[in-house]
Amino acid sequence: MPLRAGIALHRTAVGDRYVVEKMRSLGCNLGGEQSGHIILSDYATTGDGLIAALQVLAAIVETGKRASEVCRVFEPVPQLLRNVRFGEGRPLESRHVQRAIAAGEARLGPAGRLVIRNSGTEPVIRVMAQGEDGALLSSVVDGICDAILSVARGPEAVEAPAGSAVQAAE
Repeated sequence: MPLRAGIALHRTAVGDRYVVEKMRSLGCNLGGEQSGHIILSDYATTGDGLIAALQVLAAIVETGKRASEVCRVFEPVPQLLRNVRFGEGRPLESRHVQRAIAAGEARLGPAGRLVIRNSGTEPVIRVMAQGEDGALLSSVVDGICDAILSVARGPEAVEAPAGSAVQAAE
């Protein structure tokens, strides 16, 4: 997806490993994740905060602009993340959950995005929706979480930690 300034957006699975694989296949030297991992392959093959910070400082010095100008290059859209803790089983393989996900994708349409995945470290499913309408995001995420809870054994819904659950454009 081409963006301004000749930069293209390519989506991958979550994780530096997948970002680096895509970067290599495309011959890119800049990649990253929303979590803040920025990969500058001219300097390192993993997300490195110190290298990223030094490059931002270099851009500030080079352009003579304030940090607020250099770092504000896009407007984030509203996003909602909820974690659903479950006891046993594979809730994402359930037809009921798959139908809820498909219905959520249809409701969000092309202007929205869903990312639903198992945590790699705990029995939690992460449900993230992104789009312009916060109320719609909440409804879609609630529906998917309810579907997961209805098929999971020993479920307990857990909201994401404060500060990371909802991110909206300012």
